[in-house]
Amino acid sequence: MKTDQNININKNLVALISKISDLTNKLIISELEKNNIKDIVPSHGSIFVLLYKKEKVTMREIADFIRKTKPTVTTLVDKLVRLGFLQKEKSDIDSRVTFVQLTEKGKLLKPIFEEISKKMNNIVYKDINTEDEIRTQKILEKIINNLSN
Repeated sequence: MKTDQNININKNLVALISKISDLTNKLIISELEKNNIKDIVPSHGSIFVLLYKKEKVTMREIADFIRKTKPTVTTLVDKLVRLGFLQKEKSDIDSRVTFVQLTEKGKLLKPIFEEISKKMNNIVYKDINTEDEIRTQKILEKIINNLSN
């Protein structure tokens, strides 16, 4: 049975997750600016992560990976195309399919993103033991699954 203290913690969970998101976004933006990258925002990060793993992806793959709608993905990708980080091309087989890949300019950001990610992980996991890290990640994944249904 849940105690009143547990109920209060549960009611604050979404607020805590939101605060973590705000703080990590501020840190990412600060680190990007330190590297003279001013036009990229944290919401672009997952697109780069996917494209650093796979050379060429469809807009649908991006939408599924970042859990955003196709119109949102189109807006994010189009901005990165305008900035010269990505390029798009229609499929020769099915004109409804658009492929996205990094340009050379986009590929040059990889070491910067890796360094920012390393710094972020060092800050986030400071003073957290491996067992708590694993448990927290599992709980957060359950919350994402609960909200996705």
